[in-house]
Amino acid sequence: MSEKKPVIVYGASGYTGRLVCEYLREYNIPFIAAGRSAEKLNAAMKSNVAGIETADYEVVKVPHTVAALTELFKGASVVLNTVGPFAKFGGEVVQACLASKCHYTDTTGEQDWLITLEQEWGAKFANAGLLLAPGIAQMYTTGEIAAQLCLETPGLDTLDIAVFWGGSPTIASTQTILVNAAMAKAYYLEQNKYVEHQPDAGLYNLAIPGQHELALALPWGGTSHPVWFKRDPHVANVKVLGGVFNRGLMLAVPQIVAAALDATKDMKPDDRYAALAQTAAGVMNTMPPRENPRVNKSLDSVHASGPLGRAHCVINGNSNYKQTGMLQAYAAAHLLQQPPKRVGFASGCQAFGHHELLGQLRSFGLVSKPVLTVHD
Repeated sequence: MSEKKPVIVYGASGYTGRLVCEYLREYNIPFIAAGRSAEKLNAAMKSNVAGIETADYEVVKVPHTVAALTELFKGASVVLNTVGPFAKFGGEVVQACLASKCHYTDTTGEQDWLITLEQEWGAKFANAGLLLAPGIAQMYTTGEIAAQLCLETPGLDTLDIAVFWGGSPTIASTQTILVNAAMAKAYYLEQNKYVEHQPDAGLYNLAIPGQHELALALPWGGTSHPVWFKRDPHVANVKVLGGVFNRGLMLAVPQIVAAALDATKDMKPDDRYAALAQTAAGVMNTMPPRENPRVNKSLDSVHASGPLGRAHCVINGNSNYKQTGMLQAYAAAHLLQQPPKRVGFASGCQAFGHHELLGQLRSFGLVSKPVLTVHD
């Protein structure tokens, strides 16, 4: 079946998966919507994917095993994975992609997962001529675009990144936040070495462009950027903070995380994961409404500096989950037509180019023209 459809969206019934399918339709790309429940997949496609009646797609139920996923992926070219937490569920998908010779992307922000992918799978994918691109999503790729625009000014080696969005986490991302906080460390990059964020630092007050009130921010597990830029010879230091514009929600996040960690600290890993998943379901157990661009705004701000120069880039946008869906769909569109700029472990910008990704976001009305200020 997959021989007729070059792209597979794994986890297509989730909030992000639905949007990936929607933008695959926009790019006129045939796809398979895959997951563990055919009933949920069919319901999601028919009720939650705009224009699905004109899409060329199939729904496939598949168990989450390497053997079953490998069989499904055979004959396809690209797998877009949205099933998290990725550190728990991603290994089988990556292994199946390599076995079936498929490019792999996902939407993760789990820093430990990125480090694992780079160390254990990067060279294998590179040797096979395949792309391994985790973290293609608004919270990471749009900020990376801003960083790359700053780095076009030579001599800058330090990135101070802020990412903000309007809205609330999905069911899956709420679970990922709790699991990641409990079971992994968060790092920033200092002189090209990973340095652990202080786990009890609490909320940070951050000045962000466009408002007088200070915003509340967290490291969010360290994010993808320190891992991507550790391989960039121009960059030595990377620190990322971010949050939602909703101050009340931000105030609640550390309390929820601290309570969950305390309640599960003496549990075995599997029991702890189950308890954290249950806690996450108590925090968020319904799909967020479809994004409203007048409400669900995004802001990515990057200060880049060096010994004798500075640059600042701001990208304002809307609908961060739609940005993610579009970026994933474009990754598939590119990979179906020509090889990426880099194979093996790579970010979205490293694989496809930051100007090209920016152009795609702008063409869909998802971000405004970047405001870039350079002092050198």
